[in-house]
Amino acid sequence: MPQQHISPEKTVSRRSFLQQSLTLPVGFLIAACAGSVSNTGSAGQTAPSPQASTGAQSTTRSATSVCSGTPTPSQTEGPYYKPGSPERTSLREPGLAGTPLTITGYVFSSACQPIAHAWLDFWHADSNGNYDNAGFKLRGHQFTDKQGRYQLETIVPGEYPGRTRHIHVKVQAPGQPVLTTQLYFPAESGNTSDSIFSAKLLMQVQSAANGQLATFDFVIALQ
Repeated sequence: MPQQHISPEKTVSRRSFLQQSLTLPVGFLIAACAGSVSNTGSAGQTAPSPQASTGAQSTTRSATSVCSGTPTPSQTEGPYYKPGSPERTSLREPGLAGTPLTITGYVFSSACQPIAHAWLDFWHADSNGNYDNAGFKLRGHQFTDKQGRYQLETIVPGEYPGRTRHIHVKVQAPGQPVLTTQLYFPAESGNTSDSIFSAKLLMQVQSAANGQLATFDFVIALQ
């Protein structure tokens, strides 16, 4: 087998290259190494970050992590329900008095799976404790989004004799029975004297710069 001969010129050239490499700035060498790492994928493509590819899943996990799995208890409909309310996510109207209130939450199954396109129908008294029985003021229905979320913009209802502050709601998953219940506010003096008040139906409420923010998640036992 013929032997390979390395010329003295090539040896000197390689030795000179190594010597010159040692004199290069450290920053240049680091940049070169970084460039070689970032180009390990296919040309012209960047590997997706884990956060970018799992963002939607993280939202679902954070939602289901607070789901108790216990079905929301039902309560009486009361005498002021009217079917046929308009579809809307805001019950506020020009000239409507009262403290702004925004309620957000999810509709879950008892297996803690978000329910998309669940129907929610809300109604409650105005800031003076009166219901609009002639029209649909402070009445409206909406549907959850694909993640099972809802949001309602309204006002804090007033109290009236015999009842603490509350909001009526009907919830129905597609093809399932209707859940009729009520939502309550914490730290209300009328809670202890209201005969149908339930602590299981308390919203989490906090003050905000433009009113109050509340959260409540509904859990429905699917049949």
